[in-house]
Amino acid sequence: MRGKESTLLLLISPDSVEEALDCAKAAHHLDIVDVKKPDEGSLGANFPWIIRQIRDTIPAGTPVSATVGDVPYKPGTVAQAALGAAVSGATYIKVGLYGCTTPEQGVDVMRAVVRAVKDYRHDAFVVASGYADAHRIGSVNPLALPDIARRSGADAAMLDTAVKDGTRLFDHVGPDVCERFVRLAHDAGLLAALAGSVKAEDLGTLTRIGTDIVGVRGAVCEGGDRTTGRIRPELVAAFRARMDRHAHEHTTATAAAG
Repeated sequence: MRGKESTLLLLISPDSVEEALDCAKAAHHLDIVDVKKPDEGSLGANFPWIIRQIRDTIPAGTPVSATVGDVPYKPGTVAQAALGAAVSGATYIKVGLYGCTTPEQGVDVMRAVVRAVKDYRHDAFVVASGYADAHRIGSVNPLALPDIARRSGADAAMLDTAVKDGTRLFDHVGPDVCERFVRLAHDAGLLAALAGSVKAEDLGTLTRIGTDIVGVRGAVCEGGDRTTGRIRPELVAAFRARMDRHAHEHTTATAAAG
């Protein structure tokens, strides 16, 4: 269960070894390096050899996360893909339940993933990911994600956006809904992760509602472009500084109110 004094974790998503090198330069500003392939979707999966190379590139103490993809309702296929990510060096495994239209389908997929990954590495961290704009793709309701994660034995529930058209997390689910998502995750003993074109100006709200992990890419890329821009260490540092400032202000305000 997330503790009262937990710190917001920063997850950055490079799509290449070159970008991972830039993340390595800013490693003390981030908590998790998340390997994905943006041109294959919101949670597009990268190649196993890229995961291995990025694991070898960044400091040993920085965890590597890997996305398995925006997956169909095919539990066996997804379980094999998730195991491949773990074998390649990822200790955080993220699964986008794109093709799951009901909570039961989501549980089927995630149970298979959890078994495949944790049979290989018991301390692996499994994340059930859904989409704030699920209504646009016919995917499972975002607020069902915490219960899917709990029932399947996953460690965290995450929301991202499926369609990268310039709209953002809060355009599809407002802060009140995100706060409910976080509360449901915490009540289930899970961490809550939020992403989806998150910007620095969203950090105050994300901190206030108790988010555990914030995932970004475009916000730390040149020109704010997740696809054509490249991650820059100085942008990572600036984002982290603003994140820490909000965390400090929130802690101070909470102490004063208590």
